[in-house]
Amino acid sequence: MAFFATGPGRRAVALATVSSPREPGPVGAAAVRSALPASSYPIERTRLDNGLRVLLAPDRTAPVVAVSVHYDVGFRSEPEGRTGFAHLFEHLMFQGSANVGKAEHPKHVQAAGGIFNGSTHPDYTDYFELLPAGALELALFLEADRMRAPKITRQNLDNQIAVVQEEIRVNVLNRPYGGFPWIKLPPVAFDTFPNAHNGYGDFSELAAASLDDAEDFFDKYYAPGNAVLTIVGDFDSGEALTFVNRYFGDIPARAVPPRASFAEPVPAAERRAVLTDPLAPRAALAVGYRVPDPIADLPAYLAYYLLTEVLSDGDASRLERRLVQKDRSVIGVSTYLGAFGNPFDQRDPLLLTLEARQSEESSADVVLAAVDEELARLAGDGLEDGELERVQARVASSLLREADDALGRGLAMAVHELHRGRPELVNELPAELSAVTGAAVAAAAGSLLDQGRSVLELHAGAAS
Repeated sequence: MAFFATGPGRRAVALATVSSPREPGPVGAAAVRSALPASSYPIERTRLDNGLRVLLAPDRTAPVVAVSVHYDVGFRSEPEGRTGFAHLFEHLMFQGSANVGKAEHPKHVQAAGGIFNGSTHPDYTDYFELLPAGALELALFLEADRMRAPKITRQNLDNQIAVVQEEIRVNVLNRPYGGFPWIKLPPVAFDTFPNAHNGYGDFSELAAASLDDAEDFFDKYYAPGNAVLTIVGDFDSGEALTFVNRYFGDIPARAVPPRASFAEPVPAAERRAVLTDPLAPRAALAVGYRVPDPIADLPAYLAYYLLTEVLSDGDASRLERRLVQKDRSVIGVSTYLGAFGNPFDQRDPLLLTLEARQSEESSADVVLAAVDEELARLAGDGLEDGELERVQARVASSLLREADDALGRGLAMAVHELHRGRPELVNELPAELSAVTGAAVAAAAGSLLDQGRSVLELHAGAAS
């Protein structure tokens, strides 16, 4: 478990041609046309009487089926004093249910030739299987059984507390750069518990988790009306809905908690913190910048998505050329949106994060000064000729690759439904990206200079 078509069943790719004007830049470019390929996968939607949202995307091109259930709860929703509880509960959901014994869920899936997993994110938790098409009914039975009644026992809770604590030892405490920056940067950038706390969990708070905590968490957040069931692949929609109603239809409806707002003001002044990692071989730097609300203002947010590509994706990117190739002040640099680098995983507020591993001769201030220079140059001079089209094509290609896989498509559809009520964004995002102008990307770069960034310096233990 991690912490983290033109006709029925036919896959189609079309060209989404959208005007993409460019402001006059150093090359005096006029308005151009940008054509990005876009998918047209069929999506059917329904809702059961108990509130469960169901997405169906039949695709007969491969004899497999992907099933996922996304619950509208992540580690930003866990109660104060119970850090890591959302992830802990994800583990509990694999410990058996009313009609499935302990450890039998994985055995059933693997015996059918499938794979499974689950993951916890800031704003949702998902569970999924990818199986041969003939095993669809099995997957739906398994997911419905644990939605109805997972085995929440003291023995299971204690066992999974120990498992999660061991994950923390392996992935954070005993690993170089463990938790950097996704655990360590939020306390610098944010003030409130939901945004700033450690989603993996504090050992003592994990150990203090009670059965009442687990039962309350299940009752509050794991109601059918707080979930999205997604089925993608080789299946008949009528038969699939028969299975869905058979296994999910009589799960009792429960009240759904109102969606919380985690809003915080954008910092006006720089925030800075330093930590020492005794296992790290060299110093590192993480910088967080606030970006627009990805739900309320998707077009503005997409400009920052393309900005991350302009800054650090590939040898031709701005910071790769400046910091790695020219200055040699870092050995690697990346910029990304959201805690885990998926730009559509998270609601507001979230960060555009710059992460770099420094060379032995450089300092954090040298790197930061160079980053500021490149942002100012981008904001003032605009994009180079062809730069916007290159990054738009790269992003569209990545989205198409993700959607080409039944499981990847299903997970993306479910998140778009959960966050925006628009699973169709799987098909629409290339056109949305085509509409982003070079001027918008340049303005996004300038906005990063106008706010109080959050800086986290990591000092290598050997150098301290």
